[in-house]
Amino acid sequence: MNPLFEGTQGARLRVAILAAVALLALFLGVRTLSAMMELRYVGAGVMPANTITVSGQGETFAVPDIAEFTFSVVSLKPTVAAAQQDATTKMNAVSAYLKEAGVNEKDIRTTGYNTYPQYDYETVSCPAGSYCPGGRQVLRGYEVRQSTTVKVRDTAKAGDLLAGVGTKGSTEVSSLTFTFDDVNKIQDEARNEAIADAKEKADVLAAQLGVKLVRVVSFNENSGGYPSPLYARDVAYGSGVANQETKAVAPDISTGENKVTSTVSVTYEIR
Repeated sequence: MNPLFEGTQGARLRVAILAAVALLALFLGVRTLSAMMELRYVGAGVMPANTITVSGQGETFAVPDIAEFTFSVVSLKPTVAAAQQDATTKMNAVSAYLKEAGVNEKDIRTTGYNTYPQYDYETVSCPAGSYCPGGRQVLRGYEVRQSTTVKVRDTAKAGDLLAGVGTKGSTEVSSLTFTFDDVNKIQDEARNEAIADAKEKADVLAAQLGVKLVRVVSFNENSGGYPSPLYARDVAYGSGVANQETKAVAPDISTGENKVTSTVSVTYEIR
């Protein structure tokens, strides 16, 4: 026997070596078992050779529950500060009116604020035979334009609000649209119909071919299926001059229905 393994120290060395061998064997066993368990996943992502692909269409109609429109206040004054102050006064008046009419503050959103110098072009009279610059620009003042988008959750009030903002200092009112507060819910309904349509077509096709559907291996939905806003006719107050004493006549607004569509393509493995 090797003298290294003799005596008390040798016995301890032998025990340590046996323990190391046992731990190595246990580690290799666990790794082998893990690899064997993972074998069933090999090729799981490989496209089956036998498949059929079908398409499905779904559509749903719903009455829009949200109305949105945009209005602007415009002020032209000799200085920027004066124009800003005047525009702020007008905007505060319109915002106060909207809030009193039941529009939530979070549904009133500023979408643009711009300041521009405005010029007049003056012609110059020139003596005959002399050089003439032709004219010149003269500063008329500064224009401040603030645009705001309003979301109306009670669509029945849309016509009254369109007319009302025009009497409170708004210069332009336009882009009335009707849409949905929860677009995904409406889209889900159309998608469910499309998937059911595709499954029905796949069942019929499988029966005709004498095969069985195994599983879905791919799915695709036409991303263009989301509902487009329904536009009403624009309403505009060109001059911005309104008689505060006269009640504005509300336009006749019809929300109608929006059609939401979904087109899907489903590929099934067959056997």
